Amino acid sequence: MTQKIVVTGIGATTPLGGDAPSTWRALLAGESGISTLEQEWVARYEIPVTFAGQAKVKASEMLTPQEAKRLDPSSQFALIAAREAWADAGSPAVAPERLAVEYATGIGGVWTLLDAFDTLKEKGPRRVLPMTVPMLMPNGPAAAIGMDIAARGGVRTSVSACASSTEAIANALNRLLSGEVDVVIAGGCEAGIHPLPIAAFASMHALSRRNDEPTKASRPYDIARDGFVMGEGAGALVLETEAHALARGAKIYAELVGGSVTSDAYHITAPDPEGSGAARAVLNALEQAGATIEDVVHINAHATSTPVGDIAEYTALKRVFGDHLNNIAISATKSSTGHLLGGAGAIEAIFTILALKERTAPPTINLENQDPEIPLDVVTAPRALPAGPILAISNSFGFGGHNAVVVFRSYDQ
Repeated sequence: MTQKIVVTGIGATTPLGGDAPSTWRALLAGESGISTLEQEWVARYEIPVTFAGQAKVKASEMLTPQEAKRLDPSSQFALIAAREAWADAGSPAVAPERLAVEYATGIGGVWTLLDAFDTLKEKGPRRVLPMTVPMLMPNGPAAAIGMDIAARGGVRTSVSACASSTEAIANALNRLLSGEVDVVIAGGCEAGIHPLPIAAFASMHALSRRNDEPTKASRPYDIARDGFVMGEGAGALVLETEAHALARGAKIYAELVGGSVTSDAYHITAPDPEGSGAARAVLNALEQAGATIEDVVHINAHATSTPVGDIAEYTALKRVFGDHLNNIAISATKSSTGHLLGGAGAIEAIFTILALKERTAPPTINLENQDPEIPLDVVTAPRALPAGPILAISNSFGFGGHNAVVVFRSYDQ
């Protein structure tokens, strides 16, 4: 890799905070963003899971009334995160044709779609709003960002379940390396805390049922883990070539050095128990980075807190790293945020970047009795990372057998 690609801006809205700094502070403090759902539909539909990771700050409080009215909640979150990242990067002066968006979602405008269907059934077709289709489209969040910053270098959407936003970041890396564009906003969002997705995930026994102790429900690697916790929000990165960033005097958080996307072709929901596809994604990303397994000191794991998923990821990591896995600090941050589905990879990429920038691996909470079949070195309190050039990885895996991995390197100007 001859051209360096760097991160110059970050933005987020999550169950832990309404922006990236507050989210990071809460994560390091070991806080949980999971809470009991107070919406009336929980009782009305007798939803069996009564908690989730709701956005800490309502999107309506951060947008104009007109914006909130014309955007699905997923696009609202996306626009909030992207605007923060863009401002954090110093609002780069770049030709619109050299500016692109790679932004993801796993589900898209589920609130718009299902609300419109209710309107159709109850009030008839003439009451369905004309903005329904633009609001429910999976590319709606990317389009909203692209119009907000006048990006004319291409606006694309990755939809690969829970690997979506990590795939978008990997795609952004390759677009920048190809020389097509100079700056990309990349990331992902989700707004799936709706009765239908929760009921559906509960029906397939994917969600934790710890209704009486929601803050302890997401417990990756714990012997008593019983499923993931739904989360919502968005994350965004501003990525650009190092030359472009240095020419404008931008601050640089980290270098994005590798990305890979593979697939299992194994099962629509279950991961390959051998972890071969996930392992290939890690190895391919490291190869693109020009790195060895010994260069990696930290991993933000996918770690959803499902009995099968956590073991499958461990199996994949063991295939790649062998005994060196014992030397890698593993953080499972979904224990604090819940699982943001298509937005998870973006948030966790930000955590990985900040871990490198601040030389601190964030903690995994709720790990009380570690599963002996997953003998990882799990970070349970903020841990200092080594000095000097170091690498960290963020993993994402999704239904459909999607595997996506990105690799970041510490950056010292």
